[in-house]
Amino acid sequence: MTEVYLYQLASQRTQWLNVRQSLIAGNVANANTPGFQAKDIAPFSTVLAQTQMTMAATSPGHIAPSETELNPPRPADDDAANATLSGNSVDLESEMVKLGEISRDANTANAIKKIFHQMMISALK
Repeated sequence: MTEVYLYQLASQRTQWLNVRQSLIAGNVANANTPGFQAKDIAPFSTVLAQTQMTMAATSPGHIAPSETELNPPRPADDDAANATLSGNSVDLESEMVKLGEISRDANTANAIKKIFHQMMISALK
């Protein structure tokens, strides 16, 4: 029997979301600070690429996902284009969108963990 890395992966995802939320909250808090540059972290796909987990085809009928499906393109943030006269690059609208994404991703991750937990409990019964 192989180890199940889903809980480790979910834990890493939750930690990543916590760090990103802290950075975005800091950006919002410093929206009026002259010279402040907005910060964000690398996408989770970078963290995921460093894990031991790999996709496996257990049947010849499985279709391997394309590289575009595994790493969808993200719009580039151009902080220089958003800079104000004071040199502050925080765009409150985009920061609020990012916070919404974080909330949605956290809810999804928690739902997946809950379903996986229920599945494991059912399998043990």
